[in-house]
Amino acid sequence: MKFLTLDNVKDLNGRLVLLRIDINSPILKGKIQNNERIKEHAKTINELIRKKAKVVIIAHQGRKGQSDFTSLREHSKLLSRYTIKRIRFVDDILGNKALMNIYNIRSGQVILLENLRYLDEENKEMSNYDNSKLVLMFKDLFDLFVFDGFSVSHRNSASVTGLGNNIITIAGRVMEKELNHLNKLENIKRPYVMILGGDKPDDVVNLIESKINSVDYVLTGGILAELCLMAKGVDLGAKSAYIRSKGYDDVIPRIKKFVNSEKIIIPYDFAVEKNNKRIEMGVKLFPSKLLIYDLGKRTILNYKSIIIHTSTIYMKGPLSHYEIKGFDHATKEILKAVAKSKAFSIVGGGHTLDSVNKYIGNKKINYTSLAGGALLDYMAGKKLPGLMILESWANRFDL
Repeated sequence: MKFLTLDNVKDLNGRLVLLRIDINSPILKGKIQNNERIKEHAKTINELIRKKAKVVIIAHQGRKGQSDFTSLREHSKLLSRYTIKRIRFVDDILGNKALMNIYNIRSGQVILLENLRYLDEENKEMSNYDNSKLVLMFKDLFDLFVFDGFSVSHRNSASVTGLGNNIITIAGRVMEKELNHLNKLENIKRPYVMILGGDKPDDVVNLIESKINSVDYVLTGGILAELCLMAKGVDLGAKSAYIRSKGYDDVIPRIKKFVNSEKIIIPYDFAVEKNNKRIEMGVKLFPSKLLIYDLGKRTILNYKSIIIHTSTIYMKGPLSHYEIKGFDHATKEILKAVAKSKAFSIVGGGHTLDSVNKYIGNKKINYTSLAGGALLDYMAGKKLPGLMILESWANRFDL
């Protein structure tokens, strides 16, 4: 796809630039955790500082009603660790305080406004965002909109499509890097293996439905693996009850349409927890009152044997509760197998990147995407609203 970048803008000195990034971060014991998103977005910020732009950053953290919904004050401190100038936090978005700070910003300075999702309009779908408060206030204020959040490019929201439709929009360096990698995926080499885990079954089922004809194998882990077994009529006991309590079983009718394909590889065995110990159990021993926390050793060995002979690998989601000691075997061993393989490897999603950094380091992966849902949608062939905005501006300038 075509898109404009910072290379297409000759002079940013004194220009008021609105920068949309995604620094949505893990929170542990009430504390924002440092992460790759923050480090990578700092590179775009530093370039804008060097070019003496007046930079106003907008971003989000969590959603209203969720445990990770909080202010961006601490994010500004983390970002400032990697930027050549301190990022000043402004605890306002559309009020007088925000406007005064925007008007008074000097060339080479950076401010970060408060969490976008404090705005009700950023939390709901609208048919048109042209009349949203964010767009009405910002569209005539800024000279340029630098969209640097590939991981939010699948969102139709005021801060993505609303601003993008009303301000000249270019890709930041994080977005540019993501899109350049994605352009390489147009000619995927076979055999092509997807390794899918995590705890968002809707997303991965969408992906399987769209790619079942172009993939050679799907190695299942996490909730997806358990749902596949339930779709085959296996009662997992306590884990089946947990899955139903979360409403994850809604996708079982869809899974039944592809679960018997030879391409869908499901576990032989699992690891459960009993008295703080790891116990291996074959699928035939279920149902069980014990909860599943990891794939079993036979399954891991089978998955590794498939990975050895593949040319392209896409992995999304941990395959186990890797954060719990003793139940990280599947995630760790499969990542090591991916790192040792000669395949072109693609990894995406926050928890997946966390496990990559924990066990193998991202230098052993060809393409580590900062995005989760956006990458899934892109891989599934969906049109991403944010990318359509970028392409439309490139077409307007006949790039």
